[in-house]
Amino acid sequence: MLKTPLLFLILSVSFLSCQDETPQERLSPGMYRAELQVSDTEILPFNFKVDAEDLLEIYNADEVILVDEIRYKDDSIYIKLPVFEGVLIAKIKNGVLKGDFVVKGKQRKVPFTAQKNTTRFEVVNDAMVNISGDWETTFSPDSDSESYQAKGVFKQTGNEVIGTFRTETGDYRYLEGVISGSTLKLSTFDGAHAFLFTAQITDSTIAGTFYSGNHYKEPFVAQRNSDFELKSANALTFLKEGYESLAFSFQDTDGKQVALSDTRFKDKVVVVQIMGTWCPNCLDESTYYADYYRNNKHKALEFVSLAFEYAKTETQAFSNIKRLRDRVGITYPILLAQTGSTSKAEAQKKLPMLNHVLSYPTTVFIDKQGKVRKIHTGFNGPATGDKFTEFKLEFDGFINALLEE
Repeated sequence: MLKTPLLFLILSVSFLSCQDETPQERLSPGMYRAELQVSDTEILPFNFKVDAEDLLEIYNADEVILVDEIRYKDDSIYIKLPVFEGVLIAKIKNGVLKGDFVVKGKQRKVPFTAQKNTTRFEVVNDAMVNISGDWETTFSPDSDSESYQAKGVFKQTGNEVIGTFRTETGDYRYLEGVISGSTLKLSTFDGAHAFLFTAQITDSTIAGTFYSGNHYKEPFVAQRNSDFELKSANALTFLKEGYESLAFSFQDTDGKQVALSDTRFKDKVVVVQIMGTWCPNCLDESTYYADYYRNNKHKALEFVSLAFEYAKTETQAFSNIKRLRDRVGITYPILLAQTGSTSKAEAQKKLPMLNHVLSYPTTVFIDKQGKVRKIHTGFNGPATGDKFTEFKLEFDGFINALLEE
């Protein structure tokens, strides 16, 4: 007589327990506005569009970053950015994401929120100035040791601004923002870069602050100057006196030692890329090189990359290299040159014939006789527009000239 009521009670409790468990909320399709809190008073916004609960696109000006490594675990969503280590980790409640942007290897964490919205920066007033054109720029202008030059290149339509800053070691990729009154704000986010620029402007001057995540900031100033040019990227890094070529031997992803003296490189033009899997400019360059190599594999031409990684173990470093190789489709060797540090001084010790390693990336061009013919510091990527086109023409022309020798 007691079995039926007892069974009913057990089933009822079980049913109510299931009812109390709220299913984990998922991303719903639509355009979102994300914010990274880079200081107590400043936020870095960017936009992304959710196509499905496990697929989204991040937008920075003309750049579209496809993100397809999204997983849900316990009560959180993990959005892993392509190639780079950075992950957006958040909880979703009523369509609002709240959590952090985490780069574990660098022990960095930036507060992150997102919700549906098509706006990037709010515009309160019409733009008082049009900053389209070229700007001679100095970062950290009051510091003798930290100061460096850049060239701002911008295009403005109404309140909206796109462009980038080119430095002697690479560009700041796709920047997008607005001018509201006399205030300029630009941002970009790609999983490695989390950059925000805020400034006050006049028709001929810009003065503001550059934020890199929440771990670094510096002042910058600029003046309009259509004639300004940076130093030639081909004149910054060179061989020390007494050297004619490079020499190195590092492991590839299969654990095999690869040296420049190997038969694979004999009697061929060789492009040696000094890079890191953590470096956005290196990713832009690697994407171009991978495509170029695929289209020219039938020629007496080889590429090889030397990776300088901040990952503390070889296992993690090789994992990062394989991820880059697979995502970009790189078919030439990527060798592990260094772990635990991206120090340029330490990198130079691995390549002592160079006067210095000034930038990731740096490319060394070697002719069929094994002699270094040119060293190109930094990389002007697709965000630089005409400069990127100019680089590709110069690269192709120089490679073909070496092949014809």
